[in-house]
Amino acid sequence: MPGDSDADVETAFQRLSAAVPRGWRVELIEGEIYVTPPANGEHEEFLSELTHQVGERRHDRSLRNYTGVGLDVPGASGTGHVVPDLVVAPKGSFDNKNEWHDPSPVLLVAEVTSDSTAERDREKKIHGYARAGIPVHLLIDRQEGEVTVYSEPSGDSYARAPKHKLGQAVPLPAPLGFELDTAEF
Repeated sequence: MPGDSDADVETAFQRLSAAVPRGWRVELIEGEIYVTPPANGEHEEFLSELTHQVGERRHDRSLRNYTGVGLDVPGASGTGHVVPDLVVAPKGSFDNKNEWHDPSPVLLVAEVTSDSTAERDREKKIHGYARAGIPVHLLIDRQEGEVTVYSEPSGDSYARAPKHKLGQAVPLPAPLGFELDTAEF
C-alpha cells in the first residue's frame, strides 16, 4: 500500500532514535535514516567560532543561537527530521518539550561538514531546508576549504549560492547582515 514504506521508515527512525547513545544524532533525510557519532574537536572549534560571531555581530538582538534542535523539514516523500549544527531563530521559537520542531521561525541553519556527514550536508539536507523556506543556509565545508551561503529558497533548491574560500570574509544576508570572518576558523 502507498504510504506503508513511509510509516515503516518513521517507525525504524523512532526506534533508532530511542536506542542510540547520548551525543549521537539520528536524522531522517530524503527518506533515508542516518546515524552520526559525536563530532570531533575541530568540528566543534568551527561551530564554536561560528556561534560566537553570529551572537556578537547580529543586528537583531532578539535572535538566538540554538544547537541540537531537531527540525521537521519536508522530505522527498513524507517528513524529514534533521538536527542542524546551528539554528538562528527568534527567542522562544522552541519553547516547548517537542523533540522535532516546525522550521517556520528559523532564519538561518548552518552545517559544518565532517567526513561522515559531508555528502548529505552538501546535497540532501539542502533540499529539505529549501522546501521548508529557511531563508539562509550556511554550509562550512571543511574538506573543500570553502563556505557556501545559500539564500532565496525556491522549490528544492536556493536561487543564490555564492562560494567563498575559508579565510575570507563571507557576507551574510539579512537578517544577519554582517561579514563572517572565516580566518578565525
